[in-house]
Amino acid sequence: MSAVIVVVGEGVLADSVSEGLSFQHKIVRLIDFEAGIPNEVHLVLVLHDTWHPSIHQKAEELLRPSGIPWLRGFVSFGEGVVGPLVHSKKSGCSQCSNMRRLMAGRDRPEMWKIEQRLVEHGGMSRDPWASRTGIKLIAYLIKNEVQRVLRGDQAQSDGHVFLINLKTLNSSWHSFLPDPLCPVCGQLPDDSANAARISLQPSPKISPNRFRCRSLDELEKVLCKDYLDHRTGFLNGKTIDLDTPFADVGVNLPLFSGDEGVGGRTHSYTVSESTAILEGLERYCGLSPRGKRTVVHDSFRNLEHQALNPLNVGVHAKEQYARPDFPFEEFNPDKPINWVWGYSFMRERPILVPELLAYYSLGCGDGFVYETSNGCALGGSLEEAIFYGILEIVERDSFLLTWYAQLKLPPLDPYSVKDQELQLMIKRVRAVAGYDLYFYNATMENGIPSVMVIAKNRKNKGLNIICAAGAHFDPIRAVKGAIHELAGMMLTLDDKFEANQVEYLRMLQDSSLVKKMDDHGMLYGLPQAEERLRFLLDNNRPLRTFDEEFRWKSRHTDLTDDLRDILKVFDRLNLEVIVVDQTTTETFRNGLHCVKVLIPGMLPMTFGHHLTRVTGLERVLRIPMELGYVEQPLTLDQLNPYPHPFP
Repeated sequence: MSAVIVVVGEGVLADSVSEGLSFQHKIVRLIDFEAGIPNEVHLVLVLHDTWHPSIHQKAEELLRPSGIPWLRGFVSFGEGVVGPLVHSKKSGCSQCSNMRRLMAGRDRPEMWKIEQRLVEHGGMSRDPWASRTGIKLIAYLIKNEVQRVLRGDQAQSDGHVFLINLKTLNSSWHSFLPDPLCPVCGQLPDDSANAARISLQPSPKISPNRFRCRSLDELEKVLCKDYLDHRTGFLNGKTIDLDTPFADVGVNLPLFSGDEGVGGRTHSYTVSESTAILEGLERYCGLSPRGKRTVVHDSFRNLEHQALNPLNVGVHAKEQYARPDFPFEEFNPDKPINWVWGYSFMRERPILVPELLAYYSLGCGDGFVYETSNGCALGGSLEEAIFYGILEIVERDSFLLTWYAQLKLPPLDPYSVKDQELQLMIKRVRAVAGYDLYFYNATMENGIPSVMVIAKNRKNKGLNIICAAGAHFDPIRAVKGAIHELAGMMLTLDDKFEANQVEYLRMLQDSSLVKKMDDHGMLYGLPQAEERLRFLLDNNRPLRTFDEEFRWKSRHTDLTDDLRDILKVFDRLNLEVIVVDQTTTETFRNGLHCVKVLIPGMLPMTFGHHLTRVTGLERVLRIPMELGYVEQPLTLDQLNPYPHPFP
């Protein structure tokens, strides 16, 4: 028995497909959806020689409740588009495809405006590049797809779109991921206290000395395939930097406001690419809630019995808020704001956290503090993500404590450890980039090994000093991670630095001009700024071995046991560890979890000297004395007044 196929649309493409299928199947032709869909239809095709986004939206509206699958084909700005095949019970619809394709494009704001105008006023006239030859190729592909669908075979357009350049006839298939925020097929659950509960589960390490539960070899099989595509991926570009001392790969995260670059640096371009993609996933998850729908909007006054006090995370000083051009307002406990659910390990229960602390944005917004990706981490398990989220907070806290209190950290002898890879890394940085490396033990009262690394230029050109930090149970891994971070700024920024030295000299004289993340690192590229780091570079203390300085030892084969050790330490220090799960459907499909960790009392990294946050964080005054660096608690007036050098 032949199938009933409804063809909605008019033009050469609709005519050609209808004619080709009419020999085997019953074809019902409709111009639009005004007359409705006949009964007992097997498949609907929506076909046009131009772009009619309003008709595609109407197809989703009518066909999804009916359970009828449908496939579209159309021409837009000289490009033929086929797909996706839309199933009513599956996420990943035509609107998801539109969004991914739009976001991956270089002209996304303009295309969004065009699409909205077409939805409101109707489709365009026939595309001038819609030649009969090109359309016949599209029609041939659609007819083959129809046969696959009706036979019950896997259709190529299931989760994919086919794009053909009608000028050159170059064509390719592109996969896309469902959009969790899609108004048509998105099924975002409401945020809830129950869903925020965390019960730690076993997370076996891939080997006793590897603090990961999933190998990159395993993840490499899905990372590029699912996440990196120049036409429909939410990571839409890749660059390989051949100038840096190590294998440096960057990927692009397209945002509506612009492009956000993230990178991976290892000893292998393949591994660096995977690392960069994982960094992109982490950044994507942390920008805004995409895994659950925020439902709590109220004042702290009404919620304080079940909410984190925002003042405990560190806020800006009253003098900062008083500035006429300051982008934030003092926290108002009576002002309703958005809250999301996190989990407090200390209280062993869910806790409400301001949404603006649980996620971050690239702009300032209308909140009460500037929040970055501090504490965000991606892992092969929830436990792994929490573990590395804590380590990032420890790393940045130790760096800022060192800077604000000008701690004369113990210098480390990197040759005191028998690690050939580390020795080769140090030699390569010196030979290729022309930098000497200096290492310091920045471990604070939590005992988690933390290091600060300073790269000092031996050449007459380029950044004079670059700083980085690392924290890990294995201090050698912390050092290697810091070196890779340093390497990302070596050589690549020389031209920018030389061209803008006058601007950086002004920043040296006026710290208020340090406004952006890049400003911090570039400022300390100036030889004149080296004086501000003399408390480390000239402390004249004897080099210490790693065995002398680092006491933390892990003997666990399960990462969850290491995580429990960390949590016990923070409990003892009366520092609350709060976790907000940022995981989205895009990451969870491959077993990847993303979290935001908050530890009120520890110093949050900020960029822009005017956005420093130390008010309410008494640790910065107390810990230097507890660790023996000074004889009495510091005062706020004694803290380092200059912008930090974290790049």
